[in-house]
Amino acid sequence: MPASPQAGEHLAALCAHLGGLANAFEIRWVAECASTNSALLDAPPADDGRVHVLVADRQSAGRGRRGRPWLSWDDASLTFSALWRFPPGAPAPAGLSLVAGLALARALERLGVPGVQLKWPNDVLVHGAKLAGILVELLPGRGRTLAAVIGIGINLRLPADIDLPAAIPVTALDRVLEQPPGHPPPTRSAVLAAVLGELHPLLDIFAAAGFPPLRSAWQQRNAFADLPVCISGENDTLTGLCAGVDVDGALLLRTGHGVQRVLAGDVSLRPGPGAGA
Repeated sequence: MPASPQAGEHLAALCAHLGGLANAFEIRWVAECASTNSALLDAPPADDGRVHVLVADRQSAGRGRRGRPWLSWDDASLTFSALWRFPPGAPAPAGLSLVAGLALARALERLGVPGVQLKWPNDVLVHGAKLAGILVELLPGRGRTLAAVIGIGINLRLPADIDLPAAIPVTALDRVLEQPPGHPPPTRSAVLAAVLGELHPLLDIFAAAGFPPLRSAWQQRNAFADLPVCISGENDTLTGLCAGVDVDGALLLRTGHGVQRVLAGDVSLRPGPGAGA
């Protein structure tokens, strides 16, 4: 994978933004690859105690959940993956995608985006439209330290000629960012530094105590809190009121038969009254 033509410039700016935290990461910035997640899964770098990050100007086969494609465009997207190794004794990886979503939300809020919300389990919304997505995949053990690859894609702007699926409202950073007139939007390096700067301390918390200490912060940004939703799984569909998430990151669905824990599925708003408790 050839380096991006601006790799040196990007990395210098990243180090400036990250300050002393830059030493916690090993970052490669390439011009193009099929998928940053796949690249780290297929050829994981040696463990040197750092979080390994792969950024691509363009992905030709980016992936979302359940094998869906993730679109990206030159100079209009920020797509990257971070390989994080679980320290000995760390909790099970349940809830890791929610931790990454919380880091994304905090970074966007710090950059000046109002009304950031989180849609279980892996989407970041603003005004009901998708701004960013997350894909967490585990690196098979095979005698090695358990590791996860956290893939993140953020829409920085939407090209005028892009054909977006009508069923999925999509937005971009340049449409939702609140900043003074004439102020330039943040560069990709600045956005990446903001995300990594929030992700690193949250991973430390997660490594020490799992998802419970971060649950409340996620709940505060829950896009569908107390709203009627439909959960579409592989073989069935559930409906009820979104009651937040459990201490392990499972979705809680309040139905006429009580509260159910949902471990996987696609969440969407359901018109009409919700199910009673």
